[in-house]
Amino acid sequence: MAASVLWQPKEEGLREICGLLEQSISPNSDKSLIWQQLQHYSQFPDFNNYLTFIFAHAEGTPVEIRQAAGLLLKNNLRNAFKSMSPSNQQYIKSELLPSLGAADRHIRTTVGTIISVVVQQGGVSGWRGLLQALLQCLDSNDLNHMEGAMDALSKICEDIPQELELDVPGVAERPINVFLPRLFKFFQSPHASLRKLSLGSVNQFIMLMPTALLQSMDQYLQGLFVLAHDSTAEVRKLVCAAFVQLIEVRPSVLEPHLGNIIEYMLQANKDTDEEVALEACEFWSAYSEAQFRPESLSSFLPRLIPVLLSNMVYAEDDESLADAEEDESFPDRDQDLKPRFHASRFHGADDAEDDDDDIVNIWNLRKCSAAALDIFSNVFGDDILPTLMPSVQAKLASTDDATWKEREAAVLALGAIAEGCISGLYPHLPEIVSFLIPLLDDKFPLIRSITCWTLSRYSKFIVQGIGHPKGHEQFDTILMGLLRRILDTNKRVQEAACSAFATLEEEAAEELAPRLEVILQHLLCAFGRYQKRNLRIVYDAIGTLADAVGGELNQPRYLDILMPPLIAKWQQLSNADKDLFPLLECFTSIAQALGPGFSQFAEPVFQRCINLIQTQQLAKVDAVSAGVQYDKEFIVCSLDLLSGLAEGLGAGIETLVAQSNLRDLLLQCCMDDTCDVRQSALALLGDLARVCPAHLRPRLSEFLNAATKQLNTPELKETVSVANNACWAIGELAVKVHQEISPVVMTVVSCLVPILQHTEGINKSLIENSAITLGRLAWVCPELVSPHMEHFMQSWCIALSMIRDDIEKEDAFRGLCAMVRANPSGALSSLVYMCKAIASWHEIRSEDLHNEVCQVLLGYKQMLRNGAWEQCMSALDPPVKDKLSKYQL
Repeated sequence: MAASVLWQPKEEGLREICGLLEQSISPNSDKSLIWQQLQHYSQFPDFNNYLTFIFAHAEGTPVEIRQAAGLLLKNNLRNAFKSMSPSNQQYIKSELLPSLGAADRHIRTTVGTIISVVVQQGGVSGWRGLLQALLQCLDSNDLNHMEGAMDALSKICEDIPQELELDVPGVAERPINVFLPRLFKFFQSPHASLRKLSLGSVNQFIMLMPTALLQSMDQYLQGLFVLAHDSTAEVRKLVCAAFVQLIEVRPSVLEPHLGNIIEYMLQANKDTDEEVALEACEFWSAYSEAQFRPESLSSFLPRLIPVLLSNMVYAEDDESLADAEEDESFPDRDQDLKPRFHASRFHGADDAEDDDDDIVNIWNLRKCSAAALDIFSNVFGDDILPTLMPSVQAKLASTDDATWKEREAAVLALGAIAEGCISGLYPHLPEIVSFLIPLLDDKFPLIRSITCWTLSRYSKFIVQGIGHPKGHEQFDTILMGLLRRILDTNKRVQEAACSAFATLEEEAAEELAPRLEVILQHLLCAFGRYQKRNLRIVYDAIGTLADAVGGELNQPRYLDILMPPLIAKWQQLSNADKDLFPLLECFTSIAQALGPGFSQFAEPVFQRCINLIQTQQLAKVDAVSAGVQYDKEFIVCSLDLLSGLAEGLGAGIETLVAQSNLRDLLLQCCMDDTCDVRQSALALLGDLARVCPAHLRPRLSEFLNAATKQLNTPELKETVSVANNACWAIGELAVKVHQEISPVVMTVVSCLVPILQHTEGINKSLIENSAITLGRLAWVCPELVSPHMEHFMQSWCIALSMIRDDIEKEDAFRGLCAMVRANPSGALSSLVYMCKAIASWHEIRSEDLHNEVCQVLLGYKQMLRNGAWEQCMSALDPPVKDKLSKYQL
C-alpha cells in the first residue's frame, strides 16, 4: 500500500478489510483473532484511507459495515492523526465533509464524531474548509445536511468548545460569532432534532461564558422561554439544564426573570418524563447555592414541597425494587462488589467530609428530591414543617400494602429534614422514634432499610438526649432495634442497618460500653452470615465500635467474642485477596483501641504486614516472581495497620521492629512514586519516631531527606496530604533526635515559612503541622532558626493562635521561648501577634512552660521602656489582655 496525492484504494485491499469489518460485527466471530488481523493492517500508512473510503463511498455495502469502518477510523485518528502524512490527512478530511449530508442517519452521526476527533487533534484552524462546509450545510435548508452539520458542530461544542472562541487565520470573525445566530435560529426549527442539537450546543458554552454569548444573553433567554414548553422531552430537559447551569455560573442574568423561572421549574419538576423532572429538580440545590434571598422562593414552598415528596416515592422501574427482593441466600453478583478505596492515614484535622447519606448508589429523581428537601430544611429550617408534616403524617397513617411506597417516602422525608428542622422536631423526637421503631419490623424490606437510615440521621440528637427522662430507654430501644435488623435476612436491610449502626456508634462512643457484649454478639453473628459485599460494612462497624469504646474493649470476655472469628478469616485469606483490605483496616482500629492489650495478637499481624509490603514491592518490578499482581492498596493498608500497632503497643512494638527489615522497607515506601504509599509511609515514620526512634537512626538522614523532599515541591497543593504527614513526621523526629536533625533544619524551615505566609487554599492541617514543626525545630536548634525569626514571626504566631491546647502546641511554644531567648530583638516587630498567640491558650498545663512564657513576657516588659510596652498592650483587645494577666505581668 502506498499513499499518493490522488489516492485510490486497491480492490483486493478493500475486499479484505470489508470482510474483516463484516466479521467484527458478527456475534459469533473470534474477536481477538479479528483484532490481531486489523492491527496487522493498521501497520500500513494508508489503512485509515481505506477505512475512510469504505465509510464515505462504499454505497452498496451494508450501513453496519460502513459504520464499523467509521468508528475504527475515529479510534485510529485519536491516536495516530498527528503522525500521519499530510497527504493522507488531507485525503481523509476531504472525503469526510461530503458525508455530512448522507442519506443514512447513522452515517451522519458517525461522521460528526470523526470530525470532532480531527478538530481535537489539529484545531479548527488546521482544517481549512471545515467552517465553510458546516455553514453551507446549516444554511442549505436540506434536513439531512442541516442535521449532519449540526451533529458535527454539537460534538465540537461538547468536546472542545474553546476551539470556536479562537481567532482563525484568514477568517474575519471568530467561529462562535458566526455560529451563534444560526444556533439561535434553529431554536425555532420545526424539526425537533435541530432544536435539540442547537440548544445542546449553546448550553456547552455556559461554563466558558464567552463574550459573544454574554452579549446575546437576552436572545438566548428568549429562546429558552420559547422552548420551555417544547413537545419533545429532550428539548425540555436541555432548557432545565440551561437554567441550572446559568444559575450556577451567572445567577445575575436570571434575576430579572426569577419568579417566572421558579414557576417553570416547579411545573417541570412534575413533568411526565422523569429525566426532565430530574433535571428540573437539580435547580433547587443550585438556587440555594446562588446566594439569592430565600424569600424569593419561600412563597413557592407550599406548592413545591408536595411535588418533592411525591417524587420521593419509588418509581415502578427503580432498580432498587428488584434488588430489595434479594435475601441472604442469593449469591452476590460481580457488579454488587464495587471497588473500594482505602483512605491513606492522615495526621491532623482532616477536612474531608464523610458522606453517610448515600442511600442508593444511582442518582435519580427520588434521591435528587430528597437532597433538595434536605437543602430546603437547612435554608428555611422549621418554616417548611407546616407544609411538609401534614403530608408526611397522612402517608405514614396509611397501613395497607398498596401504599407502602408512600409510607417509605414519608420515612425518607423525615430523614432528609433531620438536621435542618431539628429545633422544631426535637420536642417531638420521642413520638417520631416511637413511630419509627415498629417500622424496623415492617414486612417490606425497603421500609425496614429506610427506617434504619432515618434513625441514623437522628442519632446525634438521640445520644444528646440520653441524660433526659426516658432518654436512655429511647437510646436503648434504637440500639437494640438496629442490632435486630443487622441480622435481617434481606441483604439491603443488612447493609442499611450496619451503616446506620456505625453512625450511631460514632455519636454514642462510651455510651455503648454497657451494651458491648450484646453488640459484639450481633456483629460477629452477622460476620458469620454476611456475603462479601455486606461483610465490608460489618468490618467497618467493628472498626468504628473499637474507635468509639477504646480501651473498654480490652476485656477477656469481649476479646473472646471478637478475635477468634477475625483471626480465622485473617488466616483464611491469601496475600493476593483484596478482601484483606477491610480486615486490615478493622485490625488497625482494634489495635489502637486495645493498646498494649493487642500484644497477644501482634506478632503474626506485624509479620503479615511486612510480608505483604515485601511481596508487593517485588510485584511492582516482577509480578511473575512475586506470584501476585501489584496493587498499592496492599502496601497502604499494611503501612496503616503498622501505624495502628505503633500507636496501640507504644514502645512494645520495639522488639518486633528490631527483628524485622521494616526500616529498609519503610524508607523505600517513603520514596515511592505513588502519593498514597508515601502518605501512609510518612505517617508510619512519625509513629515510629514517637515510640522507637533508635531503630530509625541508622538511616536517619535518608528518612529526613525523603520527608523534606515532600515539602519542597511545586505540586504542594496536589499532594497536600503527603506534605502534611511529612511535616508532622519531621517534627516527631526532631523532638527525639535533637541536634541530629540540624542538617535539614534550614531546608525544612524554608519550606514551612511560605506555607504559613500564604495560607489561602491550603489545608488547615498542613498549616497547623507546619506551625508545630517549625516550633519543634526552633526548640531543638534555636541557634539555627532564631537568626531568621523576624521573617516568619507574624504569620507563625497567627497559625499558632489557631491550634487547640495539646502536647504538640506545648512543644511549639517551647520553640518560641527558645528563639526569643536566643534573639529577643527578632520578635519585637511581631510582639502583638506573639501576645495573641500566648493568649490563645486556654491553660498551659506544663508548669515549666508556663514559667518560660512568663519570663518571655516579663523580659519584653523590661526591655520596652518609655511607654513602648503600654503602647503594645493598647493594641490588644480586652479579652487578650485579660488572658495575659495569668502570666503575672
